[in-house]
Amino acid sequence: MPSDLDLGDTTLGELCSRLFVSLPRKDQRARAAEYVCGLLEVDGRKSIRNIAALIGGATTEQKLHHFVSSSTWDWRLVRRALAQYVFTIAPPRAWVVRPLVIQKAGEHSVGVERRFLADIGQVVNAQRATGVWAASADMSAPVNWRLHLPTAWLNDRERRARAAIPDGVTEKSPADCAVETYLTMSSDWGLPARPVVIDGRDTEVAVLLGRVSRVLARIGGALPLTVRDPVLTGRGNDELPAREIIGMCRDLRRPVTVAGRTTLVAAVRVALPSRPGELLLMGEWGSARGWPTRLWITDMLDEPPAELLELDRLTQRVDRDFTRIADQVGIRDYTGRSYDGWHRHTTLASVAHTVAVLSGDVRDDEISRAC
Repeated sequence: MPSDLDLGDTTLGELCSRLFVSLPRKDQRARAAEYVCGLLEVDGRKSIRNIAALIGGATTEQKLHHFVSSSTWDWRLVRRALAQYVFTIAPPRAWVVRPLVIQKAGEHSVGVERRFLADIGQVVNAQRATGVWAASADMSAPVNWRLHLPTAWLNDRERRARAAIPDGVTEKSPADCAVETYLTMSSDWGLPARPVVIDGRDTEVAVLLGRVSRVLARIGGALPLTVRDPVLTGRGNDELPAREIIGMCRDLRRPVTVAGRTTLVAAVRVALPSRPGELLLMGEWGSARGWPTRLWITDMLDEPPAELLELDRLTQRVDRDFTRIADQVGIRDYTGRSYDGWHRHTTLASVAHTVAVLSGDVRDDEISRAC
């Protein structure tokens, strides 16, 4: 991570001058730049206390705490400016939707609850959020976020008041959160359309495909689908698990090479029972035998398999950049209890991530070697 950035750094200075123009006061714009610099420079946890210690001590800590947790500047405007800036200088090939889980020791952080995490097989105390990343082969950056708020928080007046959760915030499913986070960018921010790529194994894929176009979603083998492809004769009215349908397509497999790696791929037209219109089910085999290792569903019926696989590879790019950059600049390190505070910190950490990428302190060849 960066070790020699300061407020005179060209990339940091340029981004701050562009992204913080919506902040109404000069001292707020200076505070935002200092906070981003602290996220880039502080070793270890990027808490307000540690950032303040780097910048100026106890008085600075109080000012930073107010600036992030209870100030009036609108993080939405900064996010919009960040997304538009990233799109201009590094046009993404796709918008990648990625979940974010933030484990917490206590019960007072906004939105925290006990939840089961399938990837570690444990019930933990955690916040959950959805991020949308601008992703290309060369870089990725988070540009918008949605914090999931469970019923226990939204129906508790005392908790809502303590965290200053706005009245208009209501409970949404993970799929609705993904849809609305993306639609904010396309409709409210005016960003051009790009394919939306998501790991939909834990998401209601039908909701996403019913409200967003040009979606590529990884799915689990149990997803029920209806065959619509004439190559699979006699199964047109059957509702079958995706793995069973793709298992019928072994003779349709063809070698596809992406980034120097060749795999076997088959694709067949299907439909979701709850959604009109045809979709494409695609499976990938790592070897000639056995079941496919990965499955996807998409409404991009005319895209060749190689193009779809390249889009999916962007999720790996985002995962790498999250670990190597976003986590290192403190995307999960906010310790306050404020709803707006969480969003302000996450917005500023997204700016810090972008500074780190564009300043060259995390180079693509380093990321590639690490993988």
